[in-house]
Amino acid sequence: MTTPLSTLSADIASLAATASPGIVRVHARKGPAASGIVWRPGLIVTAEEAVEADEGIAVTLADGARVPATLAGRDPSTDVALLRCDAATAPIASPIVAAAASLGQLAIALGAGRHGPRAGLAMVSTVAGAWQSLHGGRIDQYIGLDLRFDRQLEGAALLSAEGALIGMIAAGPRHSHLVIPTATLERVAPVLESKGRIARGYLGAGLQPVRVEPAAGAAETRTGVMVVSVDAKGPAAAAGLKQGDIILSWNGEEIGSVRDVIHRLTPETVGSAVDLSLSRAGQSAAVRLTIGERPTT
Repeated sequence: MTTPLSTLSADIASLAATASPGIVRVHARKGPAASGIVWRPGLIVTAEEAVEADEGIAVTLADGARVPATLAGRDPSTDVALLRCDAATAPIASPIVAAAASLGQLAIALGAGRHGPRAGLAMVSTVAGAWQSLHGGRIDQYIGLDLRFDRQLEGAALLSAEGALIGMIAAGPRHSHLVIPTATLERVAPVLESKGRIARGYLGAGLQPVRVEPAAGAAETRTGVMVVSVDAKGPAAAAGLKQGDIILSWNGEEIGSVRDVIHRLTPETVGSAVDLSLSRAGQSAAVRLTIGERPTT
């Protein structure tokens, strides 16, 4: 007898069977192995946090064969790493169809465990707009999951009921799972393939928050960001920024924390000019600084 539950069960099993050849197990850290998604023939996306070193990487394919892989590139700000593996020839879908997440949506988590492909049923518990990670990377949609935390699911695929790729599962705060949306993967992976990294804006200055005495007529103290060190070859030095300067605003917008600065150093800002308002030895000052590209080391 066919019931709605048996139909649902059969549909989930069919979806898992279709997509599982495109899932691999990633051996790139001392702890539990992670999962990875065959993005294109010979290319695998996985969670950047799951790749502890640039060498000694291997993947176990869906057929159980363990083969070597190399790191094509990584981007800690979006938690995306790209691996090269000639033996990974079966992408999870061709072409990959992206799906936006909806609150309350049921989805299939498809990863790789010790005994082969593994599946889990998840609910999308939180959905919000684009956001920036603590490392300054832009994520196209905030997607939280009601799913038991499992480090082996880092880098796993999250599929919609129709089999479209919602994104890649990554570790979130307090033992939670977040999803790096497919739109973010499609934006980051090609750059990692061609350049090995995502360029990030660079000031060339060490910063720390500091309280600033109120200006005449101001009711309260506020916080700014003090320059505690300057890279002699960096943009800050070239612009005349000095140790002890306190940055108060960035293109007219108030700066109150180091994170305010980090969030402005996006890939799109490299090469652009920014006007900084300062407090220097108790006097107002200003500099125009051209943002550089963060060095690789």
